[in-house]
Amino acid sequence: MMVGMVDWSLTRRIATTVAGQPPPARPRPELPEVVAESERLVAAYAELHPPAPLPPPELLARHQWIDANLRTMPTLLEPLMAKVGEGAGALAPAIRVGAGTVLSAEVGVLLGYVSRRVLGQYDVVILDPDAPARLLFVGPNLDDAARQLAADPDELLRWVALHEVTHAVQFAAVPWLREHLAGLIHELVDSLDVAFDPARLLRLPSGDDVRAWIDALTGDGDLLSLVTTAQQRQTIDRMQATMAVVEGHAEHVMDAVGVEVIPSLDRLREAMERRRAAPSAPARLLQRLLGFDVKLRQYKLGKRFCDEVVALDGLAALNRVWTDPGMIPTLDELENPRSWLNRTRVPSVTKS
Repeated sequence: MMVGMVDWSLTRRIATTVAGQPPPARPRPELPEVVAESERLVAAYAELHPPAPLPPPELLARHQWIDANLRTMPTLLEPLMAKVGEGAGALAPAIRVGAGTVLSAEVGVLLGYVSRRVLGQYDVVILDPDAPARLLFVGPNLDDAARQLAADPDELLRWVALHEVTHAVQFAAVPWLREHLAGLIHELVDSLDVAFDPARLLRLPSGDDVRAWIDALTGDGDLLSLVTTAQQRQTIDRMQATMAVVEGHAEHVMDAVGVEVIPSLDRLREAMERRRAAPSAPARLLQRLLGFDVKLRQYKLGKRFCDEVVALDGLAALNRVWTDPGMIPTLDELENPRSWLNRTRVPSVTKS
């Protein structure tokens, strides 16, 4: 399937090749019960109550996770692709074709790489409000992680379920959250200048190209080169702050309720922190495709912010972040929760 100039069939072929073919995952008939229990625990602690049932959990193979994420790619990449070749005159069509080929392969390498590591994902299509959300678990990766971490498979599943269910509860119970992120993405994409090397685009990708993309995935490189203005940087900062809050809140809630259902919570968290050399799958996709870093440090910062706010002023204070987009902390406020508390505290009314 080719949409615009991106060949998604090529993307899928490359992604499934990079993903490999692990042994079939063991069945997990307990998954619906684990997710239902996670929803009860998360909603009760976080005091966030979705108005409708969450999507049912799905246990997927790697290639199925790739297919699920390919449905989100056109909504994100087609606006970017429309900007390729702007101002190039007669060369614009050739540049777009070349860019589509390169980008098809780059996204394929990216999806294949991430599909080898992701354990679970609350899959919400940020830019398409009509697309149904999905709650995904990648069976082979859960098996691999349990072995590598010497973790109890049931405890690891509960860990992942608590984290992803918290995201599901956030987006379901806070209807403006998806719209806020979508607005930031549109704001950023609409203002971007996408820079490609035309000489590189007018040929098919080589083996050296693919190796370079893999190196970029494991290092600090970007897959697209962006020219950012001060205004664009502000948009990126707001997006990063929002994502840090979303992830930090999930980490905070997971610790708060996990003690009830994960006996070795502390040891499992330590092991998972060692494993987390990269952000969660959706954040990594955004960081590589849009060309900015959403580092693990920000998720730690988000958790520390949530932990400190609750310690200082209780859960009700933390839940002010969900009242409207203006309550999302800035990056500076994430570093200084007291300043955010002071800004968002409702003034007391003194009776005369």
